[in-house]
Amino acid sequence: MTARVEARVEARFEARVEARFCLACGTALQWLDLLEDGGLKSRQRCPACGWTHWNNPTPVLAAVVECVDRDGQVLLARNAAWPGRMFALITGFMEAGETAQQGIAREVLEETALQAQRVSLIGVYEFQRMNQLIVAYHVQAAGDITLSAELAEYKLFAPQALRCWQAGTGLALADWLRGRGIEPRFMENPQNPEDPAKPA
Repeated sequence: MTARVEARVEARFEARVEARFCLACGTALQWLDLLEDGGLKSRQRCPACGWTHWNNPTPVLAAVVECVDRDGQVLLARNAAWPGRMFALITGFMEAGETAQQGIAREVLEETALQAQRVSLIGVYEFQRMNQLIVAYHVQAAGDITLSAELAEYKLFAPQALRCWQAGTGLALADWLRGRGIEPRFMENPQNPEDPAKPA
């Protein structure tokens, strides 16, 4: 899965995900006010057993994939379901029983067939529009590139040629570039087809 930070894709999602039924007893949930540690809070709750749908942010793993066997170029990929030609970092969700580092190495392998050689944390970034918390890693990887069915195409960029976007994984990419002594350049118009890499 690639990061969903492009506005047209985001429009399909709401930060407040509504559940319909209680996971404990199956009763239809209702928006109910209840006094919590921080004061009165409206959440979806079960009127029968009191179960609460907390709607906590979802952690998402992201990778700045540096291809060490391709002169350190960075791989960005385009999701097959996205309109236009938007390219982004490789992202995905953790599986039960794995660490975040193992999870992003697995995602890179599953989506690109590249083998992670080194994984290091870049930072953690909020992405409130998608109700996500992005945990971004620098993944140094090598091997032959074979995309999963979820990805339509990829591009390789020299780090100096990358353009960042002002949200989610784009901020992680900017921090990675700064760590390499490269001042990031941000897109003025992410929808401009002339931009070398679009947010996705």
